[in-house]
Amino acid sequence: MVTVEQLKFDEKGLIPAVVVDYESKKVLTLAYMNEESLKISMEKGLTCFYSRSRQELWLKGDTSGNYQHIYSIVADCDRDALVVTVMKDGPACHLGTDSCFNDLVYMNPANAGFTMDGLMKLIEGRKSEKKEGSYTTYLFEKGIDKILKKVGEESTEVIIAAKADDKKETIYEISDLTYHIMVLMIEMGITLEDIYEELASRHVIDHKVKQEKMTK
Repeated sequence: MVTVEQLKFDEKGLIPAVVVDYESKKVLTLAYMNEESLKISMEKGLTCFYSRSRQELWLKGDTSGNYQHIYSIVADCDRDALVVTVMKDGPACHLGTDSCFNDLVYMNPANAGFTMDGLMKLIEGRKSEKKEGSYTTYLFEKGIDKILKKVGEESTEVIIAAKADDKKETIYEISDLTYHIMVLMIEMGITLEDIYEELASRHVIDHKVKQEKMTK
């Protein structure tokens, strides 16, 4: 276990802290801590940073309510940088977005793979910048009733495929359903993070229930 005294703060007494979401593993922000803010973070279990512009400590969420509950703090091999893994109560960025890192600078085509985040952004783009001939754009133009109808139809298709014990067809239909649910999410302003957080809260509840059963 590394102590605070063993960490290497820079000439201004600061150390960079990369904040990562525990559930999604997404980088949320890059901030700085000094020895005092780091100790406060460890005492409270909440991220506390040092503002270089205001030259003062600030407890994340103190004004917004978007607290970051610390899961772990890990130092790099040189002990001059930190990775802080957190479970957050709300957006990490002051702009109201889930993460401060949203503006793509470069993507190597050879390494570009599929991600749920990428699909969500593509679907969102079809709503904000309508593309002629796009089925996704068509759904958004038709509105919530059409989207809900498709969700209902695809749910039925999943049931039929699963009832027939057809694994390949069930995978296909679940994929269709997932896509239409994501369209619904964009239409209603629901993010993947909203779902992650809801499932995480149910995991905690389930864990508590199991513990209660074990003690009876």
